[in-house]
Amino acid sequence: MLEEYLFTQAEHKSVLLLTPRTASGGAAACSQLNEALLPVNTTFFSTDLPPLLEYRAYQGNYPKNQQYWIASDGSTCQAVDATAKVCTANCNQRLPVLCSQSAPFVYPPGPSNSSKWEIAVQSEDLTVTGFRDQLSFRFLGIPYANPAQRWAYPEPISDLRDMSEDCLFLNIFTPYIPASNYPSEKLKPVMFWIHGGAFTGGSGSDPTFDGGNMASRGDVVLVTINYRLSTLGFLSLPGPTSQETTVSLIKLPHSIGVRALMGSPKAIGKYAVAVQMSNLAGSNYATTYSLYNTTEESYGTVVVPILEETGCANVTDQVACLKAYDATELVNLEDVARYVLVDGAYITQRELPLDGSAPVADVHFMMGFMRDDGAAFIGYPTSTNETAALEAQSLPVVPGNSLFAIPSGPNATLDVFNVTARVTTDIEFRCLDQATAYAGVVHDLFQDVWFYEFNRSYQTPGFDPNYPVCEAPITEDFPYGDPNQEYFKCHSGELYYVFGNLPTNRPPRDQHDIPFEQEMVDIWTSFARTYNPNPDPNYLTARRYTSTKEELKAEGAWTPVTKRSLAQGGMPVRELMRPSYQTGWGDMEQCASLGYPIDYYA
Repeated sequence: MLEEYLFTQAEHKSVLLLTPRTASGGAAACSQLNEALLPVNTTFFSTDLPPLLEYRAYQGNYPKNQQYWIASDGSTCQAVDATAKVCTANCNQRLPVLCSQSAPFVYPPGPSNSSKWEIAVQSEDLTVTGFRDQLSFRFLGIPYANPAQRWAYPEPISDLRDMSEDCLFLNIFTPYIPASNYPSEKLKPVMFWIHGGAFTGGSGSDPTFDGGNMASRGDVVLVTINYRLSTLGFLSLPGPTSQETTVSLIKLPHSIGVRALMGSPKAIGKYAVAVQMSNLAGSNYATTYSLYNTTEESYGTVVVPILEETGCANVTDQVACLKAYDATELVNLEDVARYVLVDGAYITQRELPLDGSAPVADVHFMMGFMRDDGAAFIGYPTSTNETAALEAQSLPVVPGNSLFAIPSGPNATLDVFNVTARVTTDIEFRCLDQATAYAGVVHDLFQDVWFYEFNRSYQTPGFDPNYPVCEAPITEDFPYGDPNQEYFKCHSGELYYVFGNLPTNRPPRDQHDIPFEQEMVDIWTSFARTYNPNPDPNYLTARRYTSTKEELKAEGAWTPVTKRSLAQGGMPVRELMRPSYQTGWGDMEQCASLGYPIDYYA
């Protein structure tokens, strides 16, 4: 049985669409879901239902004149067509079925909630129970691997188990549940989100990454995962067996993990597109997130301090000693492991081989960064002394370098921070991310390359160490901040937009926040569906996403990075803001002076 959402906006109800059956069969199927055939509602039928049904025709699932079962009028069976015209119909016809949808807008899971909206699906030998709300079907906390021994490769799930330090669970948000015989070519694209957190924190269950809006608006399936963090996920001791020297596949967060997976021989060929968001590469903090050490190289700097803190340094069996150590205490030590290592199985290269010397994933590739990505990775200056500020952050720029001129604003300390933040953004994000895209095109490594700079942000409060520099300035007219003024567009500031999840404590600041959020969801899910971040205008028309369609038409197309555009000095970067536009590589001279020119990898 195919169960599918037809969803419009938060203030409206969605409906459930079931595969064809007779009128009585449809009523029974709705009843099994604790619902009824969709009752006739003049307002809903005239305003909301037509575009929902028209989208089925756009998808090719049903013809434009298709009829759908709705609630009967007494003993008379009724159907509705895509224009919302209600008519009588032969009760024995097999028509797709529209059921009511009484679930809450967002279903809060918990023992006190009714089981009315629960739904169970079978996956081989595993029965998974989820629930539905007005946005999606959601299945949370699904185990995807057996309980793993510490520092050993995980194995696919074979049985259920109680909770432990093992965190290998995933969440699925889907707008539909396909029937067992559903054609594979009509299955929805799956977006697989690997959360960030520098390998030491974060969670796939963070409400920022809730997949309801992305699934319903973008018509995609979103999977978010948890994976082993800190020393439990990244400690590796030299030993005689591979089990003692491993870094498992599912321990690679976004913008970092995507890069590692793109060069992993075990991952290549298992996905069609990759989106690398704010990849750390270059100097200082960024070095070991894109340039990987071997187990032997990390032993002295990472392993030995952990052995000493745990009292396992001078024992005969160090692995056994560490395995017996309390998990919570282990990840809260002063010294922890947090870097991808070359294990020889999953990670075989010191870095992503962008010079064509080894295989990389031949996928459709989108990448980019926040305009001021590094501003949240450094401390705020304690004085107006530029030299002291640069030295305090281990930054390489000599004061007085005209390429990094200090602005002359009213706040001298903030002026210095402008320089330190810009240099940090360049050496940890911008320079080598741009060089990655450049090398990928020069060496024909990917199907295509799309590059962006995010220039509108709404900062996640959990990552705002230099508050309020990453916040839009608050004014009398803009009590939540004026995003049209200048402020730092910091790391993680795009996440609410990409997932469409502005929380209640981060309300819209102006008339553009919600439309921009919708546009970003449409762009990211378009890339998943079509391998192109430019949403198909026909898709936008069918979904009645009028504001996005009009805005994108006014902005013009996002063009990929190509050899031709590079040769002609084109505009290979999409500046994502309101309005968005095409621009060129940023800080080219600055990157070259820092030792990271555009042809660094090429």
